[in-house]
Amino acid sequence: MRRREFITLVGGAAAAWPLAARAQQATMPVVGFLISASPDSYGPMVAAFRQGLKENGYVEGQNVVIEYRWAEGAYDRLPAMAADLVRRGVAVIYASAPPAVLAAKSATTTIPIVFSSGGDPVKLGLVSSLSHPGGNLTGVSFQINEIGAKRLELLRALVPAASVIGFLVNPTRPSSEAEVKDTQQGAQRLGVQLYVLNATSESDFTKAFAALAESHSDALIVGSDPLFFSHRNQLVALAEQYKIPAIYDFREYATAGGLMSYAPSVIEVFRQAGAYTAKILAGAKPADLPVVQPTTFEFVINLKTAKALGLAVPMIIQMTADEVIE
Repeated sequence: MRRREFITLVGGAAAAWPLAARAQQATMPVVGFLISASPDSYGPMVAAFRQGLKENGYVEGQNVVIEYRWAEGAYDRLPAMAADLVRRGVAVIYASAPPAVLAAKSATTTIPIVFSSGGDPVKLGLVSSLSHPGGNLTGVSFQINEIGAKRLELLRALVPAASVIGFLVNPTRPSSEAEVKDTQQGAQRLGVQLYVLNATSESDFTKAFAALAESHSDALIVGSDPLFFSHRNQLVALAEQYKIPAIYDFREYATAGGLMSYAPSVIEVFRQAGAYTAKILAGAKPADLPVVQPTTFEFVINLKTAKALGLAVPMIIQMTADEVIE
């Protein structure tokens, strides 16, 4: 074969490879991935979602494509992002947390939506019932709003003298009102005052902690919110700076240096959502898939942080914990 003919042959084949790859990708189903937060702190969750897909026969880049949309805490961007995924013609939309889920629900009544939500999906109008969703939505509900009172009890057990407890919430989160109500009821039962602090952006955190100090609060509950979770290192650092005992939802706060956390495993929530997404890709209907509810919760204590705060953690609390960080 002449050199010129060989170069022409190889060059033609090389040019064809990207075209073949694009053609193969075009035949793959596309999953829209809609998140209220930023990608920087969600690496393990994305990996868990992919794992749920893989366990049920779908591998990103091989037989499924994932289109990622990150609102980075700007909830007003979510409707446009959801609409863009609908225009893209995705096969399924996965949406995490109520702001993203509600945006996806408003964008389409036909494309299946898998959600993970800390709010009550029935009260939020996402499904008709947990056992029979009845529409184009189903997913994982970890009912985080209903364990605010439990987090308050755990915090009070470690700081029994606390009479004023701060509660940091994002009022723009659709289910924040229910979370505050649940925690307020717990505070009334315990005879403590709950001091609610609002933060809708990262710039509000420092002001919220300054107000917390002025209120002479003895401890703090950090509410559930994707914005807070994305900036968990900053919130943990502020709690350390102000020497305030705090409890959070997911264990990732405690591993970042937070005092305590109590919630279902966020990793498991994303894995289950990935599994449901795969089932829908394989032909299942959202209306036929009951909403998944976690049955176990993780209680994590960071003894190093407790020591820095001058808190003695009773052995009974340590024995109750699912994980003790030393």
